[in-house]
Formats: sequence, structure tokens, C-alpha cells
Amino acid sequence: MTRRDLRWKLVGVALTAAGCALLLVLDRSPLMIAVFPLAFAGLPLMIHGKRVGQAIRAERRGHYNTAEVLHAARLRRRIRRDADLDP
Repeated sequence: MTRRDLRWKLVGVALTAAGCALLLVLDRSPLMIAVFPLAFAGLPLMIHGKRVGQAIRAERRGHYNTAEVLHAARLRRRIRRDADLDP
């Protein structure tokens, strides 16, 4: 896991923790409905990390090339990693 991926996952943990803490503080308040999505927003980040942003960008471009965009990003990462390993 890269530092960048770990940072995305930590943002997910922070969002979920903040959302849950606010839900506990706002017990039986109508504001709970507005805060509830915040608690759920962190779950995909905790699980998938930086790939969430990549998938959102791919979705904005259209469904027909989502798989191609994700595959191209994976190839770029592999090429960059191989270039870093070569002396």
C-alpha cells in the first residue's frame, strides 16, 4: 500500500468517525438526516482508497470507456513502478 493510498483510506476513516460521532451527539435531532451520508461517505474510501477518485473520474467520462480508463491507469502505474525499479 502506498502512502497516497493510505492517506485516502485515513480520510475515509476520519469521515466515518466524524459522521458517527456527530450522529451520537445529535441524538434524536432532525439534523441526523443531514449528517448520516457523511458517515457513509467514508466507507468506500476506507475500503478502496485512492481507486474511488479514479472510478469517479472514469464514471464522469461515460460508462462506455470506464474499463479502458481504469486499465490505462493500471498500466501507467506499472510502467512507472518498473521505471523506478530499474537502476
